[in-house]
Formats: sequence, structure tokens, C-alpha cells
Amino acid sequence: MLQGGKVVEKCNSRFQEIFGRYNIDAHGKVIVSHFGEFSQDLVNSLSTSIEDMMAESGDKKGTIKRMFSILVEGLQNIRIHGGRDEDGNQVSFLIIMQTDDYYKVTLANLVVKQNIDNIIKRIEELNELELPEVKEMYMEVLSNGIMSNKGGAGLGFITMALKSKNKLVYNAEEVSDNLSFLSLEITIDRIKKA
Repeated sequence: MLQGGKVVEKCNSRFQEIFGRYNIDAHGKVIVSHFGEFSQDLVNSLSTSIEDMMAESGDKKGTIKRMFSILVEGLQNIRIHGGRDEDGNQVSFLIIMQTDDYYKVTLANLVVKQNIDNIIKRIEELNELELPEVKEMYMEVLSNGIMSNKGGAGLGFITMALKSKNKLVYNAEEVSDNLSFLSLEITIDRIKKA
């Protein structure tokens, strides 16, 4: 099998593992899952349909806005920064589980191996901060406006941590000589309309 095929296989295996774990959770149900590339149109339609589902489920506007921010940030990160396998595929996925008390959003994509240590370091640094410190960091990066080489100001993980109000749970595994696969699990506590 070609190297690219093995990469997709390993990533799909991780997708199946998380999907299976969410599916057997007696308290929740998978409301969205997608394995593959994310076009801008798909990002837009997913965001809209998830917003509609949440509104129908009785979630407050604030919870819906937080989910929207996390999704847009996470999916744009995947589209812009996601690595590609040897066949040029941008292997990535999204799974969202809904329970009565929270949503679990898992975003995953390929990362060039030389970048993975810096990404993990950033996530771990964020996870050490309390929410007011995350907010302070967000404002600092926003006002300094330091742009990354792909056009972002490095706000992605900060935004996700700030909007979720929870720690970011990650898993990184090597899938080829030069690629790792990073999955990020974000919990959003639900606040429903009275």
C-alpha cells in the first residue's frame, strides 16, 4: 500500500475509535460527523446546520455562539493549516456529541511533524491558565496582532479555550515519517433556555 493510503488508514482508525466511543456513551449521541476535507462551503453549511440543531434542542444563544466560534476557528485552522499526505489529501475530521449537559467537539487533522511540538506546547501552556488569564492572553494577541506565516494571529487555540471555558484535550500520533495526526477534544457546557 502507498504511504498516503497508510496515513488515511491510520487517521480513519482514530476517527472510528472516537466515533465508536461517543456512540456507546449512554448519555450522548453523535449529532455530526465528517471524515475528509473541509471546503469553505462545507464549513459554512455545517456551521449553519449545527446552529439550527442547537436552537431546536433549546440551547441558549450564548451557547450557540460559543459553539459557532469554536467550529469556525477549528475548521478554518484545519483548512488553512492542515497538513496533506503524500497524495495531496488534507485528511481531517469533525465529530460532535451532544449530551444533556454538554457538547463534545473533536477536530482532527494532519500536522507537519516539525510543527507538532510547538502546537502541543501552546495547548499545554493554555491549559495551565485560568479562564481570566486566557482572556487576557486573547486580548494581548488581538491588540498586538502578530501574524503567523499563514495569515492568522495565532488566536485559534486561545479562542477555542476561551469560548469553551474548559481545558483542551489533545492527542497526537505519528502517522508517517513527516506527519503527525492531531485530534483536539473541546467540551462546551450546555445552557438551555428556561
